[in-house]
Amino acid sequence: MNEQEMMAMYEDAGALLNGHFILSSGRHSARYLQSALVLMDIGNATALAAELISKVDSDAIDMVVAPAIGGLVIGQEVARLMNKPFIFTERKEGEMQLRRGFTIPTGTKLLVVEDVITTGGSVCECIAVVREHGGEPVQIVAVVDRAPAAVGRFDVPYATALELDVETYPADACPICTEGVLEAVKPGSRTVK
Repeated sequence: MNEQEMMAMYEDAGALLNGHFILSSGRHSARYLQSALVLMDIGNATALAAELISKVDSDAIDMVVAPAIGGLVIGQEVARLMNKPFIFTERKEGEMQLRRGFTIPTGTKLLVVEDVITTGGSVCECIAVVREHGGEPVQIVAVVDRAPAAVGRFDVPYATALELDVETYPADACPICTEGVLEAVKPGSRTVK
């Protein structure tokens, strides 16, 4: 699958939004990708998961993990296609945790899956939880990287299906806010602190 086909999935699903958005990181942007709209179509989810798996050595992976909530659908589909167990991390009172009885046997090699990455904050928190529980994160894959020029976000190998260089701004230096024409909305899943 090429980038044009993946972008068409987002456009066809009405998931490539323009406006004034507050991202889960707290940064602002004029563009937003709502992957949930794309992934609600099982065919899209399967095709994107297969694209991510093509970037992974499946034999080196014991388990798949994703940070909730954005990574849940694509993480589950990647795990299903790889025939690997799937778990997820989630926030409780603002802190990323492993809950719901999930365990990670010591030394388990995990693939971390996310839908969209900008700063990489949720992925880094997920990796910290994996390590805290004795697991070894061996690779990260994401459907979309909104900041492909950012380097040093992760200390494990990283691959993405689609790179979209979308400018983001700190909340206190957002030119869209300065214009005052569009109200900022929070379409994401994490409450900004």
